[in-house]
Amino acid sequence: MRCDLSSANGFFKKKIDTDGNVHIYKARLVARGFRQIQGVDYDETFSPIVMLKSIRILLAIGVWQMDVKMAFLNGNLSEVVYMTQPEGFVDPQNARKQASRSWNLYFDEVVKGFGFIKNAEEPCVYKKVSGSALVFLVLYVGDILLIENDIPMLEAVKDSLRKSFSMKDLGEVAYILGIKIYRDRSKCLIGLSQSIYIDKVLKRFNMHDSKKGFLPMSPGMNLSKTQCPSTTDEQKRMSEIPYASAIRSIMYAMICTRPHDSFALSVTSRYQSCPGEGHWIAVKNILKTKGYTDAGFKTNKDDSRSQAGFISCLNGGAVSWKSSKQDTIGDSTTEAEYIAASEAAKEAVWIRNPLDLYCDNIDAIAQAKEPRSHQKSKHILRQYHLIREIIDRGDVNICKVHTDLN
Repeated sequence: MRCDLSSANGFFKKKIDTDGNVHIYKARLVARGFRQIQGVDYDETFSPIVMLKSIRILLAIGVWQMDVKMAFLNGNLSEVVYMTQPEGFVDPQNARKQASRSWNLYFDEVVKGFGFIKNAEEPCVYKKVSGSALVFLVLYVGDILLIENDIPMLEAVKDSLRKSFSMKDLGEVAYILGIKIYRDRSKCLIGLSQSIYIDKVLKRFNMHDSKKGFLPMSPGMNLSKTQCPSTTDEQKRMSEIPYASAIRSIMYAMICTRPHDSFALSVTSRYQSCPGEGHWIAVKNILKTKGYTDAGFKTNKDDSRSQAGFISCLNGGAVSWKSSKQDTIGDSTTEAEYIAASEAAKEAVWIRNPLDLYCDNIDAIAQAKEPRSHQKSKHILRQYHLIREIIDRGDVNICKVHTDLN
């Protein structure tokens, strides 16, 4: 029988600790999966990955961490794969396109076997209940986070995991996905920091010695397409500026730990295809800077659409946030605020907790609390009226917050 032989590649990796120091040197042998052909060497490759906001939500409760050694080697491929390998190596699966999916399917089968139920909205979050005892399990590739209200049940889950996989118990989580976790139990506080990552980003863009800023975007700064390069010389100069790379670097920090960068990043990311000098100055200003809903009426000079944002808080800390340009053009501040509140309410329902939603526009609150036809608001799209149903169910309480405090 004739078959394709997959070649192998070896590489070395350094794992760093919470302070950025190397604490483990690793050697890995992987298949060169980029040479695989869909339909011949593999079919399905999708595997879910937990959202960072889910991790933040559960960190607000308290988390233990475990690590699955060589996670991808636990999964079983459904396809027959032949690979060159060094003598003594048994399962050459890692780095095949379907390896992540195979591991995830196998893990899902195992943890369901000892009583965990998968969350329908977040497939990398599992729950196990026994009487009043509760354990949440979060999977991020080979990292496992455990959240519990009962120590004996936690230890039982750990034992089950150890019997099924080669595990390393890391104790209370202190570092995950490049994020350092701080605790101050005397003040009942937990904090997240990406200082090591941010320092690397600043050095990459030669901003580490720049004067520090206080705000990601200066008040009154308006960016538009009129600031894009208009001459050949300007276009050539800006083509040498790593604008898109800087946006992506800031975006990871914003997604993980920096909600205050959301608005500035939402605005500056619109000009990645043709940035001008003014746009680059705004990006550098974000680099200098080391929930509630709100909307700005017609804040986009290019198309008059409003900017909306929200922050969802749990136990006093921000766990989910967003700032984006609205899909429709609002005719008033009431409409802009109402649409912003609707988007925030949908996020609150996803978090699945009765939450207070704060909004600084009285008319928008009135629209949300009870149906009313009004000449100035009758055109608002039906999809944004979902907030009324959410409030009626008791999932969200909408409250007034003064503009000066928002």
